[in-house]
Amino acid sequence: MQAFREHVGHALGRPVRELEPLGGGDVAQSFRVQLADATQVFAKTREHAPPGFFTTEAAGLSWLREAHRVPVPEVLHVSDDPPALVLEWIEPGRPGRKTEARFGRALAALHAEGAPRFGREDRRSTGSRGLPNEPCESWVEFYASNRLLPLARLASDAQALPSAAIQTLERVASRLKNLGGPPEPPSRLHGDLWAGNRLVGEGGESWLIDPAAHGGHREFDLAMMRLFGGFGDTAFAAYHEHTPLAPGWPERIPLHQLAPLVVHAIKFGGSYAGATERALAALR
Repeated sequence: MQAFREHVGHALGRPVRELEPLGGGDVAQSFRVQLADATQVFAKTREHAPPGFFTTEAAGLSWLREAHRVPVPEVLHVSDDPPALVLEWIEPGRPGRKTEARFGRALAALHAEGAPRFGREDRRSTGSRGLPNEPCESWVEFYASNRLLPLARLASDAQALPSAAIQTLERVASRLKNLGGPPEPPSRLHGDLWAGNRLVGEGGESWLIDPAAHGGHREFDLAMMRLFGGFGDTAFAAYHEHTPLAPGWPERIPLHQLAPLVVHAIKFGGSYAGATERALAALR
């Protein structure tokens, strides 16, 4: 870790006084870093990181940040060789009475900033499974070819789902025009919006971290928020008040939860396979 310490200090032009390990990550090692001038920053690294791992994350953070809709930490330094990402430090705070409503409105505004196309213009893969983000003109094409079908293949290779479930997943991919609701333009998505990737800072302000950012369907972020909990009903109500969802959105929640459920079934097994099958059953 001494080499990482020296790299961060050199990159920021100030020696590192203290490197405090932080918990909570299952992919990278994270640290609170105190520099010689008492400035604090956040830094993380990963052994044997895939090519482009941290520069892809940094590009996603910057893309979300440039919208000026939801607070996103500033990227202070990024490197893939050696693997390192350094961000401004967000001092933890406590949620306030208006935290959830403010976040719901801010997320709706972020989505409304849009994207050039579905996917990513740089074509970089995202997420722990390295899912593709090839640019597409329609959400139906994107969700089928960049999410459901690649995940069906990965789940089959890993024997993470029964063969019948994989076949149903492939059939869902072929029925997206009927299942996906009215067409919408691409939204600017966080892409992995579970509660652990929303930090509440000082003043009850919500910050977004660890994105799998891409142009996608806005219902995807909202479905991910509902999958594991951690967001108040007020956030969803404020979002809907700011930018109402198309009719039938509750029935489409399992559709958008399919991708993260299959990812978790591949990574962790256990109850996620059953949860995936229940989501598939809701779409028949």
